[in-house]
Amino acid sequence: MDTRTDRYVLTFSCADGPGIVHAVTGVLSEHLCDIRELKQFDDERAGHFFMRIEFALGTSKEATGEAAELEKSFASLAKTYQATWGLRPAGAKKRVLVMVSKFGHCLNDLLFRARMGELPVEIAAVVSNHPDHRQQVEWHGIPFFHVPVTAETKPEAEARLVDLIDRFEIDLVVLARYMQVLSDELTRQLTGRAINIHHSFLPSFKGAKPYHQAFERGVKTVGATAHYVNSELDEGPIIAQQVKDVDHSYGPEDLVAAGRDTECKALSDAVRWHCEDRVFLNGSRTVVLR
Repeated sequence: MDTRTDRYVLTFSCADGPGIVHAVTGVLSEHLCDIRELKQFDDERAGHFFMRIEFALGTSKEATGEAAELEKSFASLAKTYQATWGLRPAGAKKRVLVMVSKFGHCLNDLLFRARMGELPVEIAAVVSNHPDHRQQVEWHGIPFFHVPVTAETKPEAEARLVDLIDRFEIDLVVLARYMQVLSDELTRQLTGRAINIHHSFLPSFKGAKPYHQAFERGVKTVGATAHYVNSELDEGPIIAQQVKDVDHSYGPEDLVAAGRDTECKALSDAVRWHCEDRVFLNGSRTVVLR
């Protein structure tokens, strides 16, 4: 993972129109910056434009590509286009809080990938409504917080969660098979910075043991969906999905195992793309420039 301070990522989204790419790349050209990757998408139906550029600061004597100067130039350009934009060092790690219940496969996968440097994240804390994973999380040197949740204590539990998000300066909350529904108020606070994972049978096979229900129906695929959290349960803007073919030879436990694999991969992809600034909210959908 390249974390050199001379490389930056610019994100830029605004109403679609002529000359946007020319204007943005023109600023980089003026400062003698070197574009390493440029992705863009024009949503013709919505009339909106999305762009992500990774670039290196100029190194010649004539280069004026200091980050502070670039920020001023892009701020002025964003004002002209009424754009939403961001500029940050490429590869900079985002601070993540992971929430989990009893199923630990997605948590394990995220801990491993973060430890191996496969994700641009620093897992700052783990919160669970069960104590099961404390030893494992603390072995990684990460603080673990057991926050039980009942119908009566839910407001207090969410208040503590908000306190932890603020205390640890969290950029992204990841629900790694956290089996509690967040309140509408909390989901609004976390708009665009909370990711959830679930099996892709929805709206079929709701409730307990969805893979056993799927077995009884003889499904031929299993899968998983990672999405941003919103007030509609498991229906937020989709970021990543995984699908695996299965057949009549798969028993319920085999389907569960196959589902675990797809859940881990879909969630890690979504976390990576979000933390690399590749995901843009686009109404009820997302644009992922990868």
